[in-house]
Amino acid sequence: MLEARFRSSGLRVTGARLRILRFFQRAHQRHWSAEEIFRDLMSEPDADLGLSTVHRILMQFEQVGLLTRHQFKGSRVVYELDDRGHHDHMVCLMCGAVEEFADETIERRRNEIASMRGFELRRHALTLFGCCCRAECRAAWRSRR
Repeated sequence: MLEARFRSSGLRVTGARLRILRFFQRAHQRHWSAEEIFRDLMSEPDADLGLSTVHRILMQFEQVGLLTRHQFKGSRVVYELDDRGHHDHMVCLMCGAVEEFADETIERRRNEIASMRGFELRRHALTLFGCCCRAECRAAWRSRR
């Protein structure tokens, strides 16, 4: 399905674009920076694309709706496949782990607030920042207080 969306996007099918698309299809996590994708692809045989090419393809995929771009922590930009319904994110300030969640109460309340103010929503992004459940993160979190 994703490859069909890519082929109908208007972008020319190239080896580099297919490699990045397939990277996301096989990825064990959902959120990737351009640098992480580049490092992974460079470990493959016949690796022949530069970091600037990866950045350009990611921006093109975002423009045609194949990927969603997020900036969670500082200047770290990550991308994820735009293949599921809406969800929000929780980001660990210690390790950078990203957890996805969806909550109907939050969605309903967001719509109520917008309606009360006469605002017509097109999209929204909710990112919660805190400390994840890893013991190392909890210890580091406690030592910062």
